[in-house]
Order: sequence, then structure tokens, then C-alpha cells
Amino acid sequence: MGKPTVKPTGRERTFREDEIIVSKTDLKGIITYTNQVFARVAGYSEQELLGQPHNLIRHPDMPRCVFKLLWDTISQGNEIFAYVINLCRNGDHYWVLAHVTPSFDAAGKITGYHSSRRVPERAAVDKAIPIYELLLKEENSHQDWRAGMQAGTELLLAHLGEAGVQYDEFVFSL
Repeated sequence: MGKPTVKPTGRERTFREDEIIVSKTDLKGIITYTNQVFARVAGYSEQELLGQPHNLIRHPDMPRCVFKLLWDTISQGNEIFAYVINLCRNGDHYWVLAHVTPSFDAAGKITGYHSSRRVPERAAVDKAIPIYELLLKEENSHQDWRAGMQAGTELLLAHLGEAGVQYDEFVFSL
């Protein structure tokens, strides 16, 4: 299928507080499992999601540096929590509090990743938005996206360092 070009509509979509969006990926972020809640909220069928890169739902307002931190953390065998804005098939968006963990085989080798996403607290999202806007502005001020992501990462790490917290602590302080 490849990543379609979807223009954000600015409309927010929600899901119920008792629902959990679940997906699993391989080591490269290719979707190997999705539950019906994920498919419904994102606007795809389960069959359309399977085999696709998870960044199919990446919203352009989501800073790349947050995903870099996420991937760096889980590829080292650690879990992470993050607020994420995702893009639906029709251009709507939805916010989640994501809990991403590596999956291990019997020998302790990472075999893939598992993500459970819940409805976030609105007040936390409202606090995350200006921070994400600042990171995105920094990323977009560079012509090369890799240099922008690195600059955004440095800005994020400096912000965390000033606050004296790790990213997870920061997420739960919002």
C-alpha cells in the first residue's frame, strides 16, 4: 500500500476510555498484529494495516525526535510511555498515551514491539502540544530532516535535563 499522502483535517477523533488500541510490529516497525479498536479509530481494515509500516499513521505535527527517543529506548530493551498524535486515513487525528514495550523470545532476544494506547488526559495533551510545537519548529528549521531530528532531540534532552527528569517522568508530570 505504501504511505498515502493524507492532508490533516484538523478534526479530532476519540475512542472510549475503556478501549485500548493495540498493535504489534516486527523489529523494523512493520505491523504484524492490530486489534479492531486500532483499525476502527485509524480508519483502516485490519488487513490493510497488516504488513504496513507503523508510521502509516504518523501525523505531521508529531516531532520526529520523540519517535527517535521512543525507538532508541525500546531497541535497548526498555519500555516507554509517550503522548502521540496519530493521523487517520481520512485526515482526522487522535491523541493517545502510548505504552510501548519490546517483545522477547525465550533467549531474551528482542523479536518485536508491542504498543498499547489509551485515551490520554486532556490536560496532559494540552500541556504537550506547545512542547511538541517547539520541537517541531526546531526540526523544521533545518533543510535536512536528519539534522532537524537531531536538533529536536538535543532540544528535548536539554529540556529534560533542565527539569531533572527522564522522558517517562516528564510524560507523567504533564
